[in-house]
Amino acid sequence: MTALSSPVPAPSAAQFATRLVFLVAGFGTATWAPLVPFVKSRIGMEAGTLGLVLLALGGGSILMMPLAGQLAARFGCRATIMVSGLIATAILPLLAVAPDLWWLVPGLFLFGASIGTMDVAINVQAIIVERDSGRPMMSGFHALFSLGGIVGAAGMAAILGLGASPLVATLTMLVAMVVLLFLSQGGLLPYGSKSDGPAFALPRGIVLLLGILCFISFLAEGAMLDWSAVFLTGTHQVPAAYAGLGYAAFAGAMTVGRFLGDRIVHRFGPVTVLSAGGFIAGLGFIAATLAPVWELVLAGYALVGIGASNIVPILFTSAGRQRAMPESLALPAVSTLGYAGILAGPAAIGFVAHLSSLSIAFLLLAVGLIGVGVGGRWLRRL
Repeated sequence: MTALSSPVPAPSAAQFATRLVFLVAGFGTATWAPLVPFVKSRIGMEAGTLGLVLLALGGGSILMMPLAGQLAARFGCRATIMVSGLIATAILPLLAVAPDLWWLVPGLFLFGASIGTMDVAINVQAIIVERDSGRPMMSGFHALFSLGGIVGAAGMAAILGLGASPLVATLTMLVAMVVLLFLSQGGLLPYGSKSDGPAFALPRGIVLLLGILCFISFLAEGAMLDWSAVFLTGTHQVPAAYAGLGYAAFAGAMTVGRFLGDRIVHRFGPVTVLSAGGFIAGLGFIAATLAPVWELVLAGYALVGIGASNIVPILFTSAGRQRAMPESLALPAVSTLGYAGILAGPAAIGFVAHLSSLSIAFLLLAVGLIGVGVGGRWLRRL
């Protein structure tokens, strides 16, 4: 059937399917992370080489995200999500056994391209489903992505910890992802956002503001992923075995905040929640930087997670509500700018830390997040 002739799923089925595909996207993205040490060891890469190789993953996502909205508009969310999701799952075992860089780099590029396409398409589906429901739902969808990330990383770690090879572990995860994808298929929309413009356009007006706010938020998330443990070990001499508690505090708080987010947004409104979130996340970085003991650093990290938890979902919903650009162009533009923040974050923080200190870098992130809180007030115009 074509996208136009396929039956439209019932609202409850569409909502259930949207939750499932967000879970799968987080699950699949996190499955790659535990493979990195194995791939690095097998190919014999230095840390610098690995950093350059990982750019292929981000490059694939950055190149496909601006086009993904048009793919969903032309072929429907269902086809775009299913094809990109199945490609991503099929590539994972190939990454697990890649014998050299000639296999690994193209594999990572395709994995990034498929994950980036899926990420935009599931958010297109989420915007439509949320709009049709007449109530806030985006934070709950993104909570499932966060939960999928936790389950995916923990699942891979558990399977590998039992002595399974990376190939067996990824094949096990592949089966789980394929099953979840096909369970969601019937509830995925056979159409996407209306497309009445070019395949790609630079963000403008309110969309540019949304993209900048998204960039700052993702910049902070990337900094937490790569530098939270370094701050604990370097500034507070926390043993490396316990340094992962920093990111766990952040990610756990973010997941809880997203599960509660829809009710909070419904009660206080998106502008208030976004602005308060920016201020709280900024305060979290300040608290973590100035904390005299490492236990209070964890509390600061948790504040960052709580504050940032609903910023991106609200920005994505706003991209679907604005009228400055077609929705099929606005969401990919905001997503691409946001993902650029994740890519730029580790390097930018490292550069500032090299020139001054990691504490100064964290305080600059606090200023940026407070700026998100101030800039969020412009969303009242939507």
